[in-house]
Amino acid sequence: MSSSLHLEKVTPDNVEAACLLKVRPDQDGLVKPVAWSLAQAYAAPEVAWPRLIFDGERLVGFVMAFFDVRFDPDEPDDRLRSGLWRLNIAADEQGRGYGRFAVEAVCEEIRRRGQTRTTVTWVPGAHGPEKFYLKLGFRLTGEMSGDQVVGELELGDV
Repeated sequence: MSSSLHLEKVTPDNVEAACLLKVRPDQDGLVKPVAWSLAQAYAAPEVAWPRLIFDGERLVGFVMAFFDVRFDPDEPDDRLRSGLWRLNIAADEQGRGYGRFAVEAVCEEIRRRGQTRTTVTWVPGAHGPEKFYLKLGFRLTGEMSGDQVVGELELGDV
């Protein structure tokens, strides 16, 4: 993995390139396009943390975290959660450690904000990211968020 990996905010200068980023065709139904994610971030700026993943000057992916959200706002016992909301790695850039870098960056931001646990959801299926998240240490919680499986990772002491 390159030592020049970094996250950048989405800006007027890079938003078009971000919206053109495409995952593999077999992943299309498993993750929303970046443009959709940016619309969600615009609509929920108090919880969304969208970032572009660069290797040097090359855009290789998009990650968006969320902070302090309840999966079921109508359930008073549902705890606040923070975690990975969206991860899109360009089709021809997958398998090079960019996803791992993005997840680790989100976990670091969650730690920086004083939390010790991160959540992720994914659509189950043959081409889905379940093996990827389990390999990173996420465990299944047994919960569902809509049609998505919920995984959780303990981050340890902050």
